[in-house]
Amino acid sequence: MSRLPFTARDCAAAFASGDCTALELAEAALLRIQVANPTLNAYTAVTAERALAQAARLDAARRLGRPTGPLAGVPFAVKNLFDVAGLPTLAGHKAFAERSPATGDAVLVERLSAQGALLTGTLNMDALAYGFTTENTHFGATRNPRDPARTAGGSSGGSGAAVAAGLVPVALASDTNGSIRVPSSLCGVFGLKPTYGRLPRSGTFPFVDSLDHLGPLTANTEDLAFVYDALQGHHAADHACSQRRIEPASGELDKACEGLRIARLSGYFDEWAGPAARWAAEAAARALGADDLAHLSGVPEARAAAFIITASEGGSRHLQGLRERYADFEPLSRDRLLAGSLVPAHWYQRAQKLRGWFLQQALALFDRYDVLIAPATPVTTTLLGQEQFELNGETLPVRPNMGLLTQPISFIGLPVAVAPLWPDGGLPIGVQLIAPPWREDLCLRAAWTLERAGLASARIPSG
Repeated sequence: MSRLPFTARDCAAAFASGDCTALELAEAALLRIQVANPTLNAYTAVTAERALAQAARLDAARRLGRPTGPLAGVPFAVKNLFDVAGLPTLAGHKAFAERSPATGDAVLVERLSAQGALLTGTLNMDALAYGFTTENTHFGATRNPRDPARTAGGSSGGSGAAVAAGLVPVALASDTNGSIRVPSSLCGVFGLKPTYGRLPRSGTFPFVDSLDHLGPLTANTEDLAFVYDALQGHHAADHACSQRRIEPASGELDKACEGLRIARLSGYFDEWAGPAARWAAEAAARALGADDLAHLSGVPEARAAAFIITASEGGSRHLQGLRERYADFEPLSRDRLLAGSLVPAHWYQRAQKLRGWFLQQALALFDRYDVLIAPATPVTTTLLGQEQFELNGETLPVRPNMGLLTQPISFIGLPVAVAPLWPDGGLPIGVQLIAPPWREDLCLRAAWTLERAGLASARIPSG
C-alpha cells in the first residue's frame, strides 16, 4: 500500500472491513513522512517503532475477534508540547531537549491511542507556543505544503503542514491566541478550537494557563467531529477542565444549518481583513444564508487585553529560565517574554476585568445568533523570513499580526471551527465559524455545510 486512505474515517473503515491491516496503514504514513518531511520539517520526532508495534497489536486483536476501538488504524501526530512517553517534551525550546523523557502520554494522546489510533510522532512549533509562523530558530522552519517558500503559520505550524501534506489525517495542537486557527487557515485544513475547559490539557506544556486550549486539525469536518468526540471527557488533573457531560458532535452534522441564525461579524473584522479574507467571509456568509451583519463592541480593547495577559502569564512562567539561560531562548520571543514578566499587576487585573465585560458583549450577540462568521487570518500565508505585510494601506509586522482576527475570540474562550476556502484557486485562507460556549456542534455544522456546498475543502494531495 503506497499511501493512506484520504481521511481518518476512511482509515478506520478500511481497517474495520479488512481492506487494510493496521500495519499497512502505519507503514504508509511512515513512508509519506520519510519522503516529505525533509522538505517540510513538520516533524521533530518520528515514533515509528511505537506506531508499528501498536499496529501489530491491533492486527492480532482483530484476528482474535477482540475489540480494537473506533479509531483503530488511524495515524496521528501531536504538537511537541504534548507529553509522549519516551521523548522529552520540547515545546519548541532548545533547552528542553536536555529534559528527561516523559514517563507517560498526555491525556489526549492516551485517549486516541486507547481507541486504536497510531501515534507517528511529534510536530514542530514556534518556541514555547509564542508565535504565528513556526520559524523556529532551534528546530528549523516548517514549510507550507501549498508553497514551500511560505510559512505554515503557528504556533502549530507542524500540525497544519502534516495534515495539509497528507502525512497524517489527524494532528493535535494547542491554541492560545490562534495557534490552531492560523495554521488551519494558511495551510488550508480544517481546525477546531473547542470551548475553554472542554478538553483536558493534562500532560501538555502550558503557555498561558487562562487562555490555552487543545484541539484537532483534520482534512474534513466529519473527521474533525469524529476526533473531537473521541477526545472529550473530564480529567481532574486540569483545574480548568469542565465536568459538563460529553456532548457528541459527529451525529449532528447532517442537520447542516437548517434553522440556525447566522451573521457575519463586521467592523473590526472587516477593517483588518485583506481582500482574500474579506472574500472568504462574504462567500461563506452567502453560502450559509447569513444576510445580517453583526457588530461586536470592544474588539480592539479585547485584543490589547489579550496581549497583556499573554505577555504577563507567559513571561512570569519563564522568568527564572530567562535569568539563568537567556541565550538558550528563542531569539524571536525571549525579549517579549522578558518584557511580559515586567507587566504591572494592575494592568493584568484590568485586562482580566475587561475580559469579563467583553464576554458579555459576545453573549449578547448569541441571544440573536447561533453562529458568527469572521476571517481567520488577515491575509494568506507570507514568505519565510518575511517581516512585514501590507494591509489596507498599513505596514504591519507578520509575527504578532497573523493573530489579528483570532486573538479577540480566544480571549473569551468561544468554540471556533475553521473551514479553508480558496480565493481564485490560489493560496487558501480560512473562515472562523464561532459559536456560543459549549456549542461546538453548531460551528461544526456550519463548517460541514460549507464543505457540502463545495466552498470549503482541504485539497489534500492524493499521491
